[in-house]
Amino acid sequence: MSSAKKGHSHEKFLETLTSFTKEHQAKYWEGDFQAFLDEIVTRNPAPIARSSHQYLWDMLRWRRQNESDGENDDQFRLFSSELFGMEQPLRRVMEYFKAASAGSEVGRRLLLLLGPPSGGKSTLVILLKRGLEEYSHTDEGALYGIKDCPMHESPLHLIPHTLRGEFRETYGVEVSGELCPYCQSRLEKEFDRDFLKMPVERIFISEAGRVGVGTYAPHDPTTADLADLIGSVDLSKVSEYGDEGDPRAWSWSGAVYAGSRGLLEMIEILKVKREFLYLLLTLTQEKNVKVSRFPLIYLDETILAHTNLAEFRKFLQESENEALLDRMVIIQVPYTLSYKDEAKIYRKLIAAAPTFREVHLDPHALEVAAVFAVLSRLKPGEREDLDLSKKVKLYAGEDVEGFTQADIERIRAEAPDEGLSGISPRFVVNALSNAISSNEARSLTSMEVLITLKDAIESDARIDPKQKRAWVDFLVTVRKDFYNHWVKEDVHKALFASFEDEAQALLEKYLDEVEATLDKREITDPITGESRDPDARFLRSVEEKINVSDAGKISFRQEVVRKAMVAFKRGERFTLESHARLKEAVEKYLFEERRDVLRLVTSVARPDDEAKEKIAAVEERLINEYGYDRHSAKEALNYVTTLLSQE
Repeated sequence: MSSAKKGHSHEKFLETLTSFTKEHQAKYWEGDFQAFLDEIVTRNPAPIARSSHQYLWDMLRWRRQNESDGENDDQFRLFSSELFGMEQPLRRVMEYFKAASAGSEVGRRLLLLLGPPSGGKSTLVILLKRGLEEYSHTDEGALYGIKDCPMHESPLHLIPHTLRGEFRETYGVEVSGELCPYCQSRLEKEFDRDFLKMPVERIFISEAGRVGVGTYAPHDPTTADLADLIGSVDLSKVSEYGDEGDPRAWSWSGAVYAGSRGLLEMIEILKVKREFLYLLLTLTQEKNVKVSRFPLIYLDETILAHTNLAEFRKFLQESENEALLDRMVIIQVPYTLSYKDEAKIYRKLIAAAPTFREVHLDPHALEVAAVFAVLSRLKPGEREDLDLSKKVKLYAGEDVEGFTQADIERIRAEAPDEGLSGISPRFVVNALSNAISSNEARSLTSMEVLITLKDAIESDARIDPKQKRAWVDFLVTVRKDFYNHWVKEDVHKALFASFEDEAQALLEKYLDEVEATLDKREITDPITGESRDPDARFLRSVEEKINVSDAGKISFRQEVVRKAMVAFKRGERFTLESHARLKEAVEKYLFEERRDVLRLVTSVARPDDEAKEKIAAVEERLINEYGYDRHSAKEALNYVTTLLSQE
């Protein structure tokens, strides 16, 4: 990056940082309950009484509205820079919080994320927790709690039940919940039951500070103790207060108290004892927990759990768990089935990995790994003309002859388990890391990536031999059906500097000929000025490059014209990017025309000065315009030369 660009990026980041600081510069507030009513509640009472589900939903909506640019209103704004190819599970998560915030029965269910390892479940929860922390520092996300309360409970719990009806009529909000035993004891012993003097403060959600975010990860099930969730007697304080039943002698360090007013994350929830599950499900449904020596303790928090498929299948086999399942909302989080999104996951993972910082990857290295991973997650389709390579392209949003976008949902429905097994992103990134570390490589080509993955599969003792053979076959499929096309296209474009202009001119010629054919009119030759019939031979020579049959040519041409008209109505130019299949046809047409030139330049055993100059120019274009480095550019040229010699 040039120094000028670096300077501009630096200034832009400082502006963003300054704007962020101003937006999130929270105002701390502290006072007694009477001041809280006068200064905070009277100003805007509705947000003060929000439940945890309402608070989470408001956070998600705030994030979407706050960062929307007006044109690209991304409903998954909180997740869009970290999670890729997860639109369906994210949509269901959003629907859960929307319904729960409205007070429906969904809010009385535990939310369970279910999926394979390294599928994004933990990241999704982490992003929710980060979002809550950030939101609590804004004016819109202001939260208030009783000062020094171990569960930072709402100050509105101080209002006696006999006065809550009048409070509702005065402020228009309903008060739910009971004062916790600890605050009840303080109210009686420190403030002589004068709740107006009880101290209140603004609180800020913090996982590290155990405010509004609780996390529980199971250890050995045989030694797991409920105290990790609900606390226990603090023996060091019993002698001070003289009674184990005194709330001040209780350790309020359990995860459920930390998660009060916000979110409790349960990691690998199905590994815990059944008594843990019943406690959590009762907390979700009734909003209270029972702790020995104390009455029911009111807690308002969203419980978000996640687990893997193996544990879930074990759980299903036990009939006594049916009642527990009825009290959960289960959202499957499969691996992505779009290789384009899968490659984005790799880019995110390697961006944070020191191993990759000085390593160059050729422009298709991550895509070939991504296609391989997606192939391992797919099931064969019911249609004979739908092989796995076509499925990969369809799921990536690419055009495939004989299929429409409307077919994709039906194809997905045929194999609902797609994405729940197969190669994980972590496996791919680990394989690449090992290859770099062991060989001290500073450049990896796509072919080297495929070889690296093959070695990783064959050396992994956990993989069944039959599975190994199938996955190695997928690597061959990736090379033949994807990489060969991509690398030939790059070399072709780099060899002919005017490729883009020629391709656009060819596209426009094709469109003119098609329109004349469909309208049954003649074309005026731009050079001679004479009228002639449309060039049917030219049209077919282009269409045959992508196997458009003679019977299907009319429907294909009509589709092209329809897309061209849509672009025209939008005031846009119809380009190669406007129609993926026609782009492929045009590129193949030009490639075929120049095949002999390309073969001559790249395969001469002893090239003369002119050939050397052309080869050097191609390498430079591959480096400067297409993302290769010197090593990968030479490898690409050699590989394409080999492909041409075999044709």
